[in-house]
Amino acid sequence: MARPFRRANTLALAVLGLLRERDMHPYEMAATLRERHQVGSVKLSYGTLYTVVDSLRGHGLVEAVGAGRAGNRPERTTYRLTGAGRAELHDWLRELVAVPVKEYPRFEAGIALVGLVPPEEAVELAGRRVAALDAQVAALEEVKVSLAGVGLPQLAWIELEYRSAMLRAERDWVSWFAGAAREGSLGGMDFWRDVHSGAASGDLRDAPPA
Repeated sequence: MARPFRRANTLALAVLGLLRERDMHPYEMAATLRERHQVGSVKLSYGTLYTVVDSLRGHGLVEAVGAGRAGNRPERTTYRLTGAGRAELHDWLRELVAVPVKEYPRFEAGIALVGLVPPEEAVELAGRRVAALDAQVAALEEVKVSLAGVGLPQLAWIELEYRSAMLRAERDWVSWFAGAAREGSLGGMDFWRDVHSGAASGDLRDAPPA
């Protein structure tokens, strides 16, 4: 009897989705994920991919259907989705789409402690982030245009629309933060400046109310 599967690595979800289309070997899975620009939504490395496929096989969600060799390349095992794998895929998708969960992004952890750097430096750092986010949005737009240009429907790359929306939202927020800190309209600015000038001490949460 297969062990219960723990839904932790979304690369496993991507593998199940690929095998829902057709049987594949791991090398083809990786190439397809890259070709479809899905490596922005799942973390891909060959070592991890083989580990994930082996775990899915151990849980009875995929099974090997044969092995082949092309030229001098190593033998490659082809896998297919089992009935249990198809059920897991659909149930996992329903959960991910319908149920919001708390995630812990690195940026949120950093911005929570931004008061520990001087205001001027925080503004400069935020400006650098805005520029980086602008570059990511522009690059993503080029990818979307190219995919649409070869006739792929929007549904085929809908995750790129979501990623673009999230990048734009983050850029707009960081721009607001940088502007408010630069202009001095951010609540607690006087205390923030005083802490870093040595005129005040303590945690920023000790700042007097506005």
